[in-house]
Amino acid sequence: MNRREFIKTTSAVVSTATLFGGHEKLFAAGMDNVKVALVGCGGRGTGALGNFHEAARHLNMKVEIVALADFFMSQATKVAEKFKVPKELCLAGPTAYKKVMATDADIVLLVTPPNFRPVHFEAAINAGKHVFMEKPVAVDPPGARKIIDVGELANQKGLAVVAGTQRRHENSYLETHFAINKGAIGPIRNAKVWWCGGALWYRERHPGEDDASYLVRNWVNFTEMSGDHIVEQHVHNLDVANWFLDRYPKTALGFGDRVHRKTGNQYDFFSIDYDYGDGVNVHSMCRQINGTYPRISEFFTGTTGSTFGSGQGKEEFATPYKMPPKPHVKNPYVQEHINLLDSIARGNPLNEAKNVGTSTMTGIMGRISAYTGQMIRWSDLMENTESPFYNLAMSPSPMDFEKGTVKAPEEETAAKPGKPS
Repeated sequence: MNRREFIKTTSAVVSTATLFGGHEKLFAAGMDNVKVALVGCGGRGTGALGNFHEAARHLNMKVEIVALADFFMSQATKVAEKFKVPKELCLAGPTAYKKVMATDADIVLLVTPPNFRPVHFEAAINAGKHVFMEKPVAVDPPGARKIIDVGELANQKGLAVVAGTQRRHENSYLETHFAINKGAIGPIRNAKVWWCGGALWYRERHPGEDDASYLVRNWVNFTEMSGDHIVEQHVHNLDVANWFLDRYPKTALGFGDRVHRKTGNQYDFFSIDYDYGDGVNVHSMCRQINGTYPRISEFFTGTTGSTFGSGQGKEEFATPYKMPPKPHVKNPYVQEHINLLDSIARGNPLNEAKNVGTSTMTGIMGRISAYTGQMIRWSDLMENTESPFYNLAMSPSPMDFEKGTVKAPEEETAAKPGKPS
């Protein structure tokens, strides 16, 4: 069903004037036109903007790019060339996002390194923008809490927030989630989640390069920039666990280590036991080491059966469960943008801030346990202000980048839990 068919056939949409408390237009440029801005013009940002365009085409909407912002002007101009827009729309530097929020963009795509996300998200919501933001959405407990809090503000302002946890928009996962809720495997008793694969990319430091530039270019290898890969990458699987169990873990206890990495300060692997209460445990494994066995999936065991999160094995369900047909595309990276735009048009904006904030915090919880060797409680990060972990903040912060006070962390090292024997 495309946008015009949806408008004609859905009684919920009476007129554009009834949406969002009497606003005359869904988008600044009109019902079928949407203005978008991109903050973060790397590979994922370029991909997200392409996915957004494809989603708009499915809904017969026209897209106008009004701003492209990145730490580096060269990245912004690359995207301008790709999407054939004037280079005058390009913005650069650590404060470029502020200029984006001052534009007439309807929707802002936030796709920078994760440590910037809480600040950029708050600025977007304060400016009245709908938001798509990539996962993860923070690197430390204060940042994750800010995402959740600002998400509540977005609710109050009637703004849509969709996150890059695309499995929640993928038909196979939606079908499995639906079946489990209908009792296909009985109550879930335990689960295993994996993101075990090879090493990611890294960047060598240029001669004379300043700390800020180097950290942004090599962000995926620094905990302060990415949250470590249990947060940056494994958040997808942890998000599925939280989604299917419909709650977050009470405690985390685990370990990890650094073995082969060439730059940065992150671990190569983690193994975490998450206790979700009521006797339900989720074992989490993630690894970025070349030449090792790969597995990227989730597996749930209930009282009467089991299944992978993606639905592999669902043919073993005692009763077939399949959702009613729904309009969708096979690519969940496109579908999440379709759902974003659709929700705005329906006057019932999606808001995934709490989901992605909670799943990001789940990864942070596991990382802190591995780094310190301690059992970490959810309350340590969300409620207990006396906990040493409640205000544990990464440095350099986004404000350090804006002020020009960035000092890179020590490289070729990692956290050492416990005490020497």
